[in-house]
Amino acid sequence: MTKAAGRIAGAVLLAFILSGCSGVQSALDPKGPAAGELARLIWFFTVLCTIIWVLVMGVVAGILLRRRQRRLHDPLRVDQDEERTISRVVISAVGATALVLVGLTLLSFFANRTLAGIGEDAVLTIRLTGHQWWWEVRYENAEPNRILTTANEIHIPAGEAVRLLLESDDVIHSFWVPSLHGKLDLVPGMVNTLTLRADRPGIYRGQCAEFCGAQHAHMATLVVAQPRAEFDAWYDEQLKSAVEPSSEEQRTGRDTFLNGPCVMCHRIQGTPAGAITGPDLTHVASRQTIAAGTLRFSRGNLAAWIADPQGIKPGSKMPVMDLDGDQLNAIVAYLESLK
Repeated sequence: MTKAAGRIAGAVLLAFILSGCSGVQSALDPKGPAAGELARLIWFFTVLCTIIWVLVMGVVAGILLRRRQRRLHDPLRVDQDEERTISRVVISAVGATALVLVGLTLLSFFANRTLAGIGEDAVLTIRLTGHQWWWEVRYENAEPNRILTTANEIHIPAGEAVRLLLESDDVIHSFWVPSLHGKLDLVPGMVNTLTLRADRPGIYRGQCAEFCGAQHAHMATLVVAQPRAEFDAWYDEQLKSAVEPSSEEQRTGRDTFLNGPCVMCHRIQGTPAGAITGPDLTHVASRQTIAAGTLRFSRGNLAAWIADPQGIKPGSKMPVMDLDGDQLNAIVAYLESLK
């Protein structure tokens, strides 16, 4: 990279940071109270540490300059007044450092108290389970017929706190939606609790933030914050069984699905498919992505994923199936109808 290109890249990066990284997956683009508290903490730490660094460099430069000038005249001369001044500066700097550390510790403590208080009025509990490499999303409810299981997309009512119960089915994962909250690990055998609240409707991207295997980078999630009325309508739709096929091709696709290896891993409510090894596909066509954010949902991407999952996401637990062109098109047509 040339110097000119490097300066341009640096300027673009600086502008990107100062703009708040709006609209991207960034902890500097807070859209909820928890993320806002963390962003303020980040900026305060950054500004304070920058000021301290500038002061330290200024003092060091001043001392080096004075010592250099003195050596030019008499390198063996010791100025007692200067030595006492330097000692006082060092002692003062040590005291200031201690005060800064205590102050930052207290600031972090009160920030954690603020974060803990956000979840006291949670209106919804979601059990989020990490798998290699996708997210299982289960909406808990006191009424068994209102329990909902989906995958990779988390829908929440905007402006309301939602409690997440985080657990893992295999290795350590880490759930992180930077615009809404900090990261928290999903540890096998443990349940950690995190509270999300989005201030306004929107779609917020999240990512597994703990290396969990070959496809760690392809383990994303979307948090979709909706007005309460829209969220309730979405929830009620998701509780319904899969729609019946409306064409001969879709019926062929359903039969192929139910009589093939797909039924060994996936569940489609309203059909004999009831496995829970892979994501629930009852309303798969209502999701924006497939393969945990790896591909946008489209007919072409869905066909490519079914035909060669190992080519798209090597190491994933979805096997390559022996399907001819007609069978593949029929399954795609059926899954595309599950909205």
